[in-house]
Amino acid sequence: MRQPIVPRHVYYWVYAALIALTLLTLGIATIDLGPLNVAVAVGIAVCKALLVMLFFMHLRYTPHLTWIVAAVGFIWVGHLILFTMSDYLTRGWTPSIGW
Repeated sequence: MRQPIVPRHVYYWVYAALIALTLLTLGIATIDLGPLNVAVAVGIAVCKALLVMLFFMHLRYTPHLTWIVAAVGFIWVGHLILFTMSDYLTRGWTPSIGW
């Protein structure tokens, strides 16, 4: 299987985008968006994860089966985070019974 040769400047641009997204995350953390802080931070983290998967893991240049396997893994991690957060955010909903 032949892999295309990726020019070095592509990696520099992806690296610059990752640094910019990290700085954007730091900037957003100083602004109070209420409940949207977590959603914006997770959205930026997903963008960074996709950049790493596509370029540094060379997923962009692989067959479609590899894309499917990576997508399933990405969705699985999303489910784990979703169900963990749903448990964590609903812990205070149960009323305590005072004896």
